[in-house]
Amino acid sequence: MSHRLDRREFLGQSAALGALAVAWHVNPGRAAESKSANEKLNIAAIGTMNRAGANISGTDSENIVALCDVDENLLGRAAEKYAEARKYRDFRKMLEQEADRIDAVLVGTPDHCHAPATTMALRLGKHVYCEKPLTHTIEEGYQILQAVEESGKKFQVGTQRRSSKIYMKAKEIYESGALGEVVYARAYWYRNGPDRDPAWRYAIPDDADPQNTDYQKFLGEAPETPFDRNRYFQWRLYWDYSGGISTDLLVHQTDAIHMITGRTHCKSVACTGGIHAWEDGREVPDTITAGFEYPDDFHINYSVAFSNAHFGYGEELLGRLGTMVIKDLSDLYVYPEDQRYISQGKQPAPEMHFNSQKDFAQGNPTNEHMRNFIDALLDKAELNCPAIVGHQAAVTGHLATLSYRNDKKVFWDNEEGRYHFS
Repeated sequence: MSHRLDRREFLGQSAALGALAVAWHVNPGRAAESKSANEKLNIAAIGTMNRAGANISGTDSENIVALCDVDENLLGRAAEKYAEARKYRDFRKMLEQEADRIDAVLVGTPDHCHAPATTMALRLGKHVYCEKPLTHTIEEGYQILQAVEESGKKFQVGTQRRSSKIYMKAKEIYESGALGEVVYARAYWYRNGPDRDPAWRYAIPDDADPQNTDYQKFLGEAPETPFDRNRYFQWRLYWDYSGGISTDLLVHQTDAIHMITGRTHCKSVACTGGIHAWEDGREVPDTITAGFEYPDDFHINYSVAFSNAHFGYGEELLGRLGTMVIKDLSDLYVYPEDQRYISQGKQPAPEMHFNSQKDFAQGNPTNEHMRNFIDALLDKAELNCPAIVGHQAAVTGHLATLSYRNDKKVFWDNEEGRYHFS
């Protein structure tokens, strides 16, 4: 059976989003006036915790004029830093009431809320920065792409390796041909933790209740459940709100390999794994292995385990003339292939090593990625990760999740936006 959001269904869902905007009494009004390169932007944020908080901090050079979080306590903490910002617990109300004041919106919610928040902001004429993954489903990606096209606004997705100088250098080396023909890459992310601190089991405040968390707004369009503190604070562990490893970690690394090699989509994925280390009621796996086949004789092997942290995380491209290794977002190595394995007349890749701090004066590139977004809004730069690139990365994650959950290999037709199982 083939699965595709056909044009009629796609337009129907887009119309439904428009109807929701009417139901929320949305009046696009006027967009905030365009800024000169020397003026500050007015920023509103939806979500204030963890990555969302880091994203807000990355825009401290601008005016943070509105904050939204369904959690009363988290909103209060964020407001202590941004005392002048207006506070909201419903993003719809914030976007409606602040429509004439804000230039851009930062979306740092659980994955299942990305599409409703971003599409509403776009329909109100706002630029958007959305944390990765772009969406909770493949279909939502097409809705967002249409909203971006119709709005004409700029949209950045938070796969921050696109703004990393280490990965820019990796792309330069790859394009130079130094590695020779590359048909195989592998990426991995290994974590561990003590029994008292399971992976993704974030701390839960003792006073959390349905009122101060506003559990109904958290659920949004997800299936109804009774108040569940685990689902609320540890939402990455549940399919209703997350794609698990595939959309939290995998998309960063397949996107990095796309960036380096210039690829955009795979043609098939087979993903296996399970809950092998943390049998604590979670729904998503803590261990996976996925194999991605690409249209032009290229393969990515991907693995994650939350039971051992020795190897850390990284990406490796294995060429006929050399191997490139990027470790822990900080070091890039190139190792020459042994001359015995190289055809006559060809030379192995030169040995190289670059460190992000020492050679590029850059640590984690999150702030630079946000700076790129701000500069793009001021017409000083092009976006490093526009919506289409974020969608392409998200699709790899969604396909891996589909394969895992259905225990079948999944095939992707990029031209048709269609997938089917073996």
